[in-house]
Amino acid sequence: SLLKQLAAYVGIDEFFAGVGAYFRAHAYQNTTLSDLLVELEATSGRDLSAWSAKWLETAGVNTLSPVIDTDVDDKIRRFAVMQTAPSDYPTIRPHRMGIGFYDLEGGSLVRTHAIEVDIDGDLTEIPDLVGVRRPALVLLNDGDLAYAKIRLDAPSLETAITHIAAIEDPLARSLVWGAAWDMTRDGEMATRDYLDLVLAGIGTETESTTIRTTLAQARLAANDYVARDTRSAQRAKLADGLWNLLLGSAPGSDLQLQLASAYAAAASTPAQWERVKTLKNRSVTIPGLDVDTDLEWELLVSLANGGLVASADIDRALEADNTATGGEMAARARAALPGAENKEAAWTSVVDRTDLPNTVLRAATVGFRNAANVDELAPYAERYFASATRVWNERTFQIASYILEGMYPASLASVELRDATRQWLRDNAEEPAALRRIIAENLAGVERALAAQSRDAEEDD
Repeated sequence: SLLKQLAAYVGIDEFFAGVGAYFRAHAYQNTTLSDLLVELEATSGRDLSAWSAKWLETAGVNTLSPVIDTDVDDKIRRFAVMQTAPSDYPTIRPHRMGIGFYDLEGGSLVRTHAIEVDIDGDLTEIPDLVGVRRPALVLLNDGDLAYAKIRLDAPSLETAITHIAAIEDPLARSLVWGAAWDMTRDGEMATRDYLDLVLAGIGTETESTTIRTTLAQARLAANDYVARDTRSAQRAKLADGLWNLLLGSAPGSDLQLQLASAYAAAASTPAQWERVKTLKNRSVTIPGLDVDTDLEWELLVSLANGGLVASADIDRALEADNTATGGEMAARARAALPGAENKEAAWTSVVDRTDLPNTVLRAATVGFRNAANVDELAPYAERYFASATRVWNERTFQIASYILEGMYPASLASVELRDATRQWLRDNAEEPAALRRIIAENLAGVERALAAQSRDAEEDD
């Protein structure tokens, strides 16, 4: 990503010319970064010392947002790009990026205007866009040259929610997906709007990686980021929407398989688990959907989440697929079973026993913290903090990391969990930095979820 940003900053042709000169000048020699930058400065005419200091010697990701003012005829009177940085890493950096304007034409959102600009400082005015009619969607970083988070202004976000499937360019579409997720994750977009966006657009998405990533993000949003008083309804809405998309998907397509898997993971009501059951026992078939061994395991885990299977059913499934993957999925299913006795068994197998293989242990942590029975995790918050140091001292680094990340009851996403995590960090200032980093990252996740919940709750006010 940094090489791409550097190439954009100096110019693509100048970048390759500089790289060529670098290889010729230093063939068969050891070099440093400054040797490369000298050649790039010569071909581009840019001073790269400040660029190097800001991009290669500092941490953090900048956020770029459009600032747009229009007249009564919807002509742009002012267009600027505002750049912000997280308070922990307050570096403002130079960027080279595209700005694309998209409008609806014949049912498609197509690029109607585009420019490339240099962005530097807290606010960069873009005079070349003054006088241009405001489009339906403004896309910063069009072409994906810059390494930064981008924001959509309110009219563009509204367009995205209703028309994301109409964006013809898959790269532009993926940038809009990413911007909407970042806005949701950062508490700047209502989670329910993000879920509406997913249901409106994922059914026609063509990029497999985008589908997989977006479906996973939608489940996280529904489980952790929705306001608490509407969470059950939003989770059910997401799963029902995925089911309808599954029924309408192309038979045998990658999208169909991913929607089936996502529906199984998102199911949260008795009616939804009943559909899962009919898929697993083949009493209902969907044309083109092959319920192979992998999908059958995912359906079984879903039924375990809902308490519709027992340990004996998992044992039979493992006997039929006694492979490494089968062992992992069986552990995940057992840990997902609801009920105090089952959760205690899962906790003991992961935290107290030491005989589980790495991959099986990690799978069990996923099942343990499933959101279908999240209230059953509440008693384990105190036990988590009480055992953190012991786990760190007694286990290998990798196993301890799996346990401390996977058994943290993040799905509770509550003020109480946030405060308990902060208290542990205050009380354990002398613990190893690597251990504290894991706990601090868990805390960051809870704080992020609470901010997103608060933003989502504003929709009800």
